[in-house]
Amino acid sequence: MAVYTEVSDDELSTFVERFSIGALLSYKGIAEGVENSNYIIQTEQGPFILTLYEKRVNEADLPFFLNLLEHLSEREITCPVPLKDDKGQALGTLAGRPAAIFTFLSGMWPRKIKPVHCGELGRALAELHVAGRDFPMKRANDLGVMDWRGLLNQCLEHADDVQVGLGEKLSAELDYLEPRWPIGLPKGIIHADAFPDNVFFRGEKCSGLIDFYFACHDIFAYDLAICMNAWCFEKDGDFNVTKARLLLSNYRKVRDFSTEEVDALPMVARGAATRFLLTRLYDWVNTPKDALVKPKDPMEYFKILKFHQSVRSAAEYGLQ
Repeated sequence: MAVYTEVSDDELSTFVERFSIGALLSYKGIAEGVENSNYIIQTEQGPFILTLYEKRVNEADLPFFLNLLEHLSEREITCPVPLKDDKGQALGTLAGRPAAIFTFLSGMWPRKIKPVHCGELGRALAELHVAGRDFPMKRANDLGVMDWRGLLNQCLEHADDVQVGLGEKLSAELDYLEPRWPIGLPKGIIHADAFPDNVFFRGEKCSGLIDFYFACHDIFAYDLAICMNAWCFEKDGDFNVTKARLLLSNYRKVRDFSTEEVDALPMVARGAATRFLLTRLYDWVNTPKDALVKPKDPMEYFKILKFHQSVRSAAEYGLQ
């Protein structure tokens, strides 16, 4: 259950009264998600999403996230939109936590990923990148390539408990990536966490994206690489080139790649795999055994990383 902060009936009703959405009728915690506490609330005007921001989210970043969602929605990107209260404020305080209410996004995330889902994601991601070009606020990627060494150092002592030699292999991978990380590639607003549970579908059509709390200003190819890693590998670790081809080809129908982006894709994909391997490893060795959320297996991303280490050109990802 990913509800870390409980709210009472009275304090939630009082909070909801500030918004022009009618009286609170019911509310229920949402089990999915690992960063914040989320509730679906039913009012006289329909369902909405309530988010209480937990300590892992920097409160200073919240204006960026909320303004970004408003900006994207104005450019016809389907995403949750923060509501404003009777004083014109989207952000308030509830149960001692920063809190906001969002429009409800209909749809479901795909439990079994098909190639058509990857194609839809490619289009949606490109539209997001284009729509964010004129967003005036900037937020650096606080989990960029030069931050990964610090993550490894925080879990290096226990890395070999997961797999013998893992710490040494990850250290060597960072030695390889840090001096070779591509610079000068096209940048802009990226989602940075468009995993399957953050992308909603109605049937086989993408109905929107959620959970923008890693969104930042970084290279577009990195966002694509994150998606390729999360969507285009099967449960046994095998790479599905059909899924990757549809993801990449549908993306470029909206926003085409530069030659430099194509050349850099294998390196960026290695980096994306390393980043999520490291964050999963950190959670794996630092999460208490009685925690509410079970950490994800970091070795899933070790298999993905090994695949990318063998790739010599973007053509192996199905990119023509």
